[in-house]
Amino acid sequence: MTFTIYAASAPLFAQHLKGLAVVLDKAEALIEARKLNPAAVLATRLYPDMFALGQQVRSCTDHACRGGGLLAGVEPPALGDEETFPALKERVAKAIDFLNGLDAKSFEGAEDRAISFKTPRGEMNMTGQQYLLNSCLPNFFFHAVTAYDIVRAMGVEVSKRDFMGM
Repeated sequence: MTFTIYAASAPLFAQHLKGLAVVLDKAEALIEARKLNPAAVLATRLYPDMFALGQQVRSCTDHACRGGGLLAGVEPPALGDEETFPALKERVAKAIDFLNGLDAKSFEGAEDRAISFKTPRGEMNMTGQQYLLNSCLPNFFFHAVTAYDIVRAMGVEVSKRDFMGM
């Protein structure tokens, strides 16, 4: 089987987003068991200058959908900005549905496709392969693991298998 940009993106994002959904479910269960304030949990950060849990989840889904969309040449869905557990779980589910709905054929030639996007530091221009390997995947995994780490640091019993969506 040939290695493809599709195989390294959409299914991988969907798998790890399924893991993020499990992590959120387990965090919500801990909130109920300990009678914690859900908004306070979503505002939890590892360090003051880092994004809080809710924004980590939003960033993770944004990178997955924007990446899948740019590489497939389709518009990603609008996921909304609400940061409650139900809204974030719905956001993750919408992202998974979007990624699972992408056609592998639409990724053909994506490695050489010109990708342009804006960042706070200016416009970035690169090939699809450069984008996936040097920007999209690292950002996606950074936010996914940081969300996992915030939840784990709060005492939620999550495992590597949970993180990996296995």
